[in-house]
Amino acid sequence: MLRTRFTEPGQGVPPGGLGFDPTLVEAADAVLIPAAVLIPLVVRDTGLTILLTQRTAHLRDHAGQISFPGGRCEAHDASAQATALREAQEEVGLDPGQVDIIGALPEYRTATGFAITPVVGLVMPPLNLKLDDFEVAEVFEVPFEFLMDPANHQQHSVEFNGAQRAYYAMPWKSHFIWGATAGMLVTLQRFLFARDGDSAAVN
Repeated sequence: MLRTRFTEPGQGVPPGGLGFDPTLVEAADAVLIPAAVLIPLVVRDTGLTILLTQRTAHLRDHAGQISFPGGRCEAHDASAQATALREAQEEVGLDPGQVDIIGALPEYRTATGFAITPVVGLVMPPLNLKLDDFEVAEVFEVPFEFLMDPANHQQHSVEFNGAQRAYYAMPWKSHFIWGATAGMLVTLQRFLFARDGDSAAVN
């Protein structure tokens, strides 16, 4: 079903991954830094999980936050997919050969100046990960069903550059998944399930 969704005409996905915060539309035409992330869907015997990282506290961008493996597009990257796979290998040691890319979500623009392409891939275990200790403090997996359930999508707001910015959050155990990562997960949920009369929740 997941692969099929990415071959269908897009419906019901927030334009540009802007989520429910209309204030971000103001920055839609700004000069943004191209970036890409990999949304790794790990195929476990017990069901799909999504692999996430916690960034180290000293980084310049998004320090300490929960994120997908990813980063800025480099000149030598042939595509956003190439960026996502390269960054995943550099950050957590994920072998690109274990990733089956099934598609990409619309570009997600952040208030911090990035235009992120979320690349979605199925990952086949076993995973022999090796973390980049400079960038990644921890790697963990969250059940796909939990993250795709709208009941777990909280809405918050925070003051940013003198204005109130709305954002999503998905607390899971000791981890507070929020901001762009949560926003992209909401976009993924809407893309996969909130169209054509489908149930928004994973059954």
